[in-house]
Amino acid sequence: MTMFRTGVERSILSATRGEAYCRSQRFRPIFEHGGHRGYRPGFGRTQYQRFQAGSNFLQRWAARPTFYRDVTLISVGTGGVYLYNTEEVPISGRRRFNIVSPGLEASISEQTMEQIKQQYKGQFLPPYDPRVRQVQRVLDRLVPFAESAGLTGVDWEVHVIQSPEQNAFVIPGGKVFVFTGILPLCRTEDDLAAVIGHEIAHVVAHHPAERMSKAPFIILGALALWMFDFSFYTSRLLLDIFLSRPGSRKQEAEADYIGLMMMSQGCYQPEAAMNFWERMERQGEASPPQILSTHPSHHNRQEKIREWLPQAHAKQEASECYNIKRYSDQFAKTFGEFRW
Repeated sequence: MTMFRTGVERSILSATRGEAYCRSQRFRPIFEHGGHRGYRPGFGRTQYQRFQAGSNFLQRWAARPTFYRDVTLISVGTGGVYLYNTEEVPISGRRRFNIVSPGLEASISEQTMEQIKQQYKGQFLPPYDPRVRQVQRVLDRLVPFAESAGLTGVDWEVHVIQSPEQNAFVIPGGKVFVFTGILPLCRTEDDLAAVIGHEIAHVVAHHPAERMSKAPFIILGALALWMFDFSFYTSRLLLDIFLSRPGSRKQEAEADYIGLMMMSQGCYQPEAAMNFWERMERQGEASPPQILSTHPSHHNRQEKIREWLPQAHAKQEASECYNIKRYSDQFAKTFGEFRW
């Protein structure tokens, strides 16, 4: 049976259907990310709001008559700040950006020192322990070359921690920490000099300050990516993989080089550094791919040190202790041939 409706009835029915459709579409999901749904009032048209906000902002800025002037001023200002705070790393000669003063770096390290003391309370070996005395002996031979590289006015301290950790580090302010777990890998004082020289090199090069100087740029980069619809976690992860970790690996390689030069000047055998990393590699501990690591692989470190050995030997031969060591070695060799 055919139903005839008046124009008024048809209008009311159309409005009712439209209202029902609006209710059904009012909270339609507009995106799914990481298992979470986002909702908004509307008719379900997918929008990437942060991307659009960032895009709209850039479009409005580009449309302004002062756009080119703004870009020029920002570029000149940023370049000026960068150049003003660019300095040369001692020994390696690398140019880098650093806005953190040595005073601020030392102040932050004091807080780190207190945290370490609390964490390893009761595990510090006494100064008369032979292991502490050995580390102190190596440090005393390396410090003059750290000072000649510009690291002056430092109150050096040696702390050996009873722990199986295979680690050692030096914080700004000259506080040296060596864990007993790494000592079995250091078969001679030359090996220990390679480890301590590397750690001192981080302080000589002011690597902690350099990392702190990069932090604002990393945060700004993460915020910029977040504005274009990347989650903040994803943004931080991308910058970590492609900016922070490569920078950390570069610093580790630089510390290898600086430490190698200093131990050579102290008349330690530079080959010991290469042998140390070879033993570390033979341990066979699983490590992530180098792109995901903050350190170069053990094998790559060996190869780089092998390349630097001619420079290290030249440093050793130019040092004051070289002739004394040569005569000492010859004396030991000569008298070692006698049989009583």
